[in-house]
Amino acid sequence: MYNSYYLQVYSYVMTIVKSRSVAEEVTQNTFFKAMTARRSYEGKASELTWLCSIAKNLAIDECRKNSKFAELDEDTPETSEGMADTVEDKVEDQDTALRIHLVLHELQEPYKEVFQLRVFGELPFSQIGMIFGKSENWARVTYHRARLKIKERMDDNE
Repeated sequence: MYNSYYLQVYSYVMTIVKSRSVAEEVTQNTFFKAMTARRSYEGKASELTWLCSIAKNLAIDECRKNSKFAELDEDTPETSEGMADTVEDKVEDQDTALRIHLVLHELQEPYKEVFQLRVFGELPFSQIGMIFGKSENWARVTYHRARLKIKERMDDNE
């Protein structure tokens, strides 16, 4: 189970905690808890959905314990790929990213989580739907609506 789902669970946790070290710890704890509670798994959902449910609860607990969970991990190396060429472009890109994150912070669920899973977690719609216990089409529609809501709020704030 660990080999099959580690990367997917880790990616999902990263969308919540935004820190490599915390995500690694939460992911490890997820698999530990899953293995110790294996007998209570009823099989009503897929193993990935079950693991993501455990991971989400552990990540929320970790976030409550650690008030700095929203900050990006300072150990994350900056890469030059996709970076703007001029200082003005870099400032504009950072400003746009900040505005998107501020709008995203205020976005209602499930739009916020679906958007984060798709964009930051890079999960396919089929897996996003599975996490929520919904269809792939539901995930696509919810993601599209989230994008529209973000765009509307960004336009309103300009």
